[in-house]
Amino acid sequence: MHPNLAAIAAMSRTASSAHWTSDAVHGGSLRPVDLDSGTNGWASPPGDLFLLRSRNFFTKRQKSPAGDYLLAPAGMDWLKSQSKLDNVLARPDNRVSQALRQAQAEGKARKSFIFAVNLQVPGKEHHSAVFYFFTDEPVPSGSLLGRFIEGDDAFRNQRFKLVNRIVKGPWIVKKTVGNYSACLLGKALTCNYHRGPNYFEIDVDIGSSAIANAILRLALGYVTSVTIDMGFVVEALAEEELPERLIGAIRVCQMEMSAATVVDAPNAPRGNKVNHLSGNDE
Repeated sequence: MHPNLAAIAAMSRTASSAHWTSDAVHGGSLRPVDLDSGTNGWASPPGDLFLLRSRNFFTKRQKSPAGDYLLAPAGMDWLKSQSKLDNVLARPDNRVSQALRQAQAEGKARKSFIFAVNLQVPGKEHHSAVFYFFTDEPVPSGSLLGRFIEGDDAFRNQRFKLVNRIVKGPWIVKKTVGNYSACLLGKALTCNYHRGPNYFEIDVDIGSSAIANAILRLALGYVTSVTIDMGFVVEALAEEELPERLIGAIRVCQMEMSAATVVDAPNAPRGNKVNHLSGNDE
């Protein structure tokens, strides 16, 4: 139901009706690269590389390949600023939200919705790795993802999970990061949730955990030789919520720290709470 990266690329080659995400996919500080050989960019790993809770998980503790994403990838940003970047989708200079606003001003993408995860990396200069996903149809309110977006922060903190795979990298990174291959980010770290008229963003403060900060520092020390798959999941805690589904996933391929786009330090104001998932109801 949701287009994948190949479908987006195909749409972007249609000059008369380029999809609104085309510039977002190809225009970030990190560009799409080959899944197996690309460097200093991102790719879209097959969902089946991730093992998630299957339909019989609570009876047999079995996991199964995740399958297709719920949302399609819309690119990745690697940003640098003098202060921590919060609610990046509300910033007037954010290229992904700009693209959606432009499309909607032209009467297109009226139901499109952006989901972003912003991993905030502390330091003398602050960095943010921002992963963007989207859907051109409203997220169903009764679905687990819909309940996550509509829910309160306590519900979200109990459910927001990162699953990762070190695809390529030194032994020490594989060993250290591999010990945390699945992590409930909402429990381990401070997560702030922002909801706008056509988006939902999760800001994950890596600096809120000494362990996470130490692991990240280790990984960043080898970053140009590390390729990692990062998937995001709303954890299933009841039979009727199974099987688990990937919200989306991104492969970060041997990133260069210097590839970061510098953005102004002042942050945009927080988005207002809204009561619907798609930006403009028809």
